[in-house]
Amino acid sequence: MVPITVAQIATGTRNMLQASVTICVPGTSTCQTIDNIQVDTGSQGLRILASALAPTLVLPSVTASAGSTAASCTVFGSGYTWGSVRTADVRMAGLVAAATSIQVISDPAIPAVPTDCSNSGLPMLTATALRSNGILGVGPFRADCGSGCAVTALPRWYYGCASGACEAATLPVGQQVTNPISRFATDNNGVVIELPAVAAAGAASVTGTMTFGIGSQSNNLLGSAQVLPSNSMTGFVSTTFQGQTYGTSFIDSGSNGLFFPLSSVPRCGFWFCPTTEQSLAATVAGNNGTTSNVTFTIGNATSLFASGNYALSNLAGPASNYFDWGLPFFFGRRVFTAIEASATPAGNGPYYAF
Repeated sequence: MVPITVAQIATGTRNMLQASVTICVPGTSTCQTIDNIQVDTGSQGLRILASALAPTLVLPSVTASAGSTAASCTVFGSGYTWGSVRTADVRMAGLVAAATSIQVISDPAIPAVPTDCSNSGLPMLTATALRSNGILGVGPFRADCGSGCAVTALPRWYYGCASGACEAATLPVGQQVTNPISRFATDNNGVVIELPAVAAAGAASVTGTMTFGIGSQSNNLLGSAQVLPSNSMTGFVSTTFQGQTYGTSFIDSGSNGLFFPLSSVPRCGFWFCPTTEQSLAATVAGNNGTTSNVTFTIGNATSLFASGNYALSNLAGPASNYFDWGLPFFFGRRVFTAIEASATPAGNGPYYAF
C-alpha cells in the first residue's frame, strides 16, 4: 500500500492523483525516489521525464530491430509523450518490478519526435505540459501495446532510432513499456484505489491509498464490490445513460473530470456549468452483462474553480460518443482494476470492480 494524494500542483490543475515512485538502475542500489507522478488506471507503464532523473541514474537502453535504440510514442486523450525505452527496477511499497521497461520522456539521447507522432496532439514533454514528473499507468493490461506491436511496425507506438532518425519498429511484448504491477513477485494481479468522499464544494486536498493485488491480502479483498469484466482487447465496458448506451466506456483515474455526452446543461469552455448542481444516474455494464447502477453529480465548473479547492467530485465536461469515468468517480469508492489474464478470486482480469 502506498499513499496517493490530490492536492494543489504548480499548474493549478484540479483532480491530479499523484504518488511517489522509486526507480533504480537494474540490480543495483543506485536509486531515486521521484515525487509527483500521476496515477493513471487508463494507461499501462511508467513514464518519467528525463529532466526529473538525477545524472547518476543511468538506465540501460532497450534495443529495437537491427540494433537500433528503442523509442516510444504514447498518445493520450490530452496529447502525446515521446522518449526512449529504458529498463529500471521499479519499487513501491516494498515490492520490486525488476528490469522493467519504462519510457523516459524527452530523453536527449534520442532524435526529435517523428512527424506521425508529433501530429498526435499536444506535446506533453515538460513538467508543465505533463502537469507532473511522469505517469504511472496501472491499467488493466500488462504492456502498453501488446502483440500487435510485436508483429507489425505500427506508427505512433514503437520506433528504432539510428543515424539521427527514428522509424516505426516492432518490439517484443516483454520489452514494451510495462505495467509494473504485473512484474511484482506477489500482489501482481491488479490494484485498488481508495479515496475519501468530498463535499459538493470540493476539498483543498485529500489523501488515499493505492493497494497492490486483488484478493491476495486482507486489505485488498473484493468484499461486496460488483465485478464488471471489461473487453479483453480494449478494456472497455459500456455505460447506459439517458437511454443511450456507450460501448466505449472506461474508468480512468488519469482523467481529471467525468466526460460524457449531455446536451441539456450549459457549458463553460471545456466544462459543464449548470446553474444548480445536477444529480444524474447511469448503469455500467461488463461484457458479460453484469451491471452496476451509479449515481453522480455535476457542479458548476466556474464556481468549483473559484473555490480554490483541488479535489472535486462533481467536475464534468462534454464528450462526443464515449463515457469517461474520470477521477471524480473514485471519490468515496474502492475501485479495483484487475490485470488481463491474471487470476483473482473473481476470475481472471481484465475487469473493474467497485
